[in-house]
Amino acid sequence: MFRRDMPSLGVSAGRTIHVAAGNVKPADDDGFLQPAGPWPDHAVPLGFWHDEPVAVVVEEAAAGANWPEGRTWLARLPASRFALLSTALQVASWRRNHRYCGRCGSITTQVPGEFAMHCSSCGHRNYPRISPCIITLVTHGDELLLARSPRFPPGRYSTLAGFIEPGEDAEGAVRREVHEEVGLSLGRIRYFRSQAWPFPHSLMLGFYAEAASRRIMIDHEEIIDAAWFSPGHLPQLPPPYSISRALIETHLKGVARR
Repeated sequence: MFRRDMPSLGVSAGRTIHVAAGNVKPADDDGFLQPAGPWPDHAVPLGFWHDEPVAVVVEEAAAGANWPEGRTWLARLPASRFALLSTALQVASWRRNHRYCGRCGSITTQVPGEFAMHCSSCGHRNYPRISPCIITLVTHGDELLLARSPRFPPGRYSTLAGFIEPGEDAEGAVRREVHEEVGLSLGRIRYFRSQAWPFPHSLMLGFYAEAASRRIMIDHEEIIDAAWFSPGHLPQLPPPYSISRALIETHLKGVARR
């Protein structure tokens, strides 16, 4: 179990996770947690894994050239380790991309005991970026609207998603994104749950939305194909660890119960 309490100041040893540009170093036991030992000076404490201190060690990109990518790890690990690896990936991305102050360009240093990078030149502090997104399963009766992004593997369809824009609430983002991508107006919108998504720093807010009609008009940019699918005839779906898959599976279970 992962506990997010950061280790007390002065703790300098424990387990480590080594991350290089989104790739994660394998351990001898086929996992990603390295054996306990002294931490290097640049290790960033994350919390406790089964009451043992754990830190992420951010390596240069070349070091991880042959390590498995973060998505690969999440696809093959038990769900209990998602939060730990997700935190390590996101903190590593933040440390790698914010070594210099975004206001004045000076070198920054981490504040002890916090996820915060401090600039001693201008006083600016930078915290890990979290980008809120909506992810939505649109339904019409029992049918599901699933779509393909040009970035997807061949044959895979998924739910619709997009970033929340400045000044916009989550429900407004659901209506805007669905209309922009597939041309549908929506009726009732219902919140499902959220999931941290460390690729590289998203927070996915999951929703169900009822379509007012079945007529699809895709944008041909974000979406290259979209279609209505019945519960008995589905395409290749997103990976099991994703909130997109959870939205789909929960809907299918509801249909089966009816």
